[in-house]
Amino acid sequence: MPLSNRIASCVFLVVIGTFYVQATLAVPVGGTFTAERACPAYVSKNKQTNPDGARIAAGEHYEALEANKPDSPDWYRIRIPSADPQERWVGAECGKFQPGATGKTGGTGGTGGTGATGGTGGTGGGGVCNLAGQADSYVLALSWQPAFCQTKPGKPECQITAPTAYQARNFTLHGLWPNQKTCGTSYGFCGEVKKKEDDFCDYPAITLQTPTRASLTQVMPSVEAGSCLERHEWHKHGTCQDKWSDDEYFDLAADLTRQFNESGMAYFMDRRIGREVRTEDFLARLDAVLASGTRQRVRLTCENGMLVEVQVSLPATLKPGADLDALIAQAPPTGGSTCAANFRVDPIGQ
Repeated sequence: MPLSNRIASCVFLVVIGTFYVQATLAVPVGGTFTAERACPAYVSKNKQTNPDGARIAAGEHYEALEANKPDSPDWYRIRIPSADPQERWVGAECGKFQPGATGKTGGTGGTGGTGATGGTGGTGGGGVCNLAGQADSYVLALSWQPAFCQTKPGKPECQITAPTAYQARNFTLHGLWPNQKTCGTSYGFCGEVKKKEDDFCDYPAITLQTPTRASLTQVMPSVEAGSCLERHEWHKHGTCQDKWSDDEYFDLAADLTRQFNESGMAYFMDRRIGREVRTEDFLARLDAVLASGTRQRVRLTCENGMLVEVQVSLPATLKPGADLDALIAQAPPTGGSTCAANFRVDPIGQ
């Protein structure tokens, strides 16, 4: 074999050996990974595969499972409950790892709408993370349904494509999530149900009064379509508040959704359907029509250049009948966005 070929073969073997060592040096860790900026979360860090577009959000805390090497890791494998699969690799530069025991009770972040992460804060321990009445804030998660349906076209509610449908020109309700800062996305399932079902219709049915169901049907398209998102939202999130019945909880969530739309934000989106919007213009409109500083209390999620979800921070002292702008003014700051400088307002059915 010529010398040049022998050298190339040796280099190839060294490279392969390096990859093998890196793969086998992944070590278990116990602790919390705190995201300092939004970053993609990969199923395979080497191939950088991310089939559902999962990302970590700045300020969120995640259960850390592994590091790619014992000293000065470049990657951490964490659990993102809203992702599928949940175990993902993120770059070490995206946040900070803190060793220590983490709680593994609780369920997933708010999904069923976009695949974006839900909740705030960190990873808690013990039974606190599935104990009702521990919320220190809430999040109102709203979907722009046409864009959501571009990312998950197989959902039954995405077969509703009439341009006169509520979801064609209004934000829709994804969920109202009680949060406990020390638990982060793991705060959930505080009732008899203790784990997420892959098919939301496998959850126990909930019986809502006729007026509540009619109201919810308008703002949550999955109710009309029969894909049972309301069951997931109740068993995962609704059971973690101890103030309201299921009817009262969904009445409140529907009212807050309508208040957001009627503030002028639905009009803002309606006038721009099919067009690109400056993210700064959207944030400025939030400040103008809701509380000053609302932009510091919302998290925007974009996928494929489209706005898919808006998560609005709300205070723990949430009361039915309160004005949304007053609630936002009392809410803890959140923030973070996966949107670029511009996003597209997707039309329904396209």
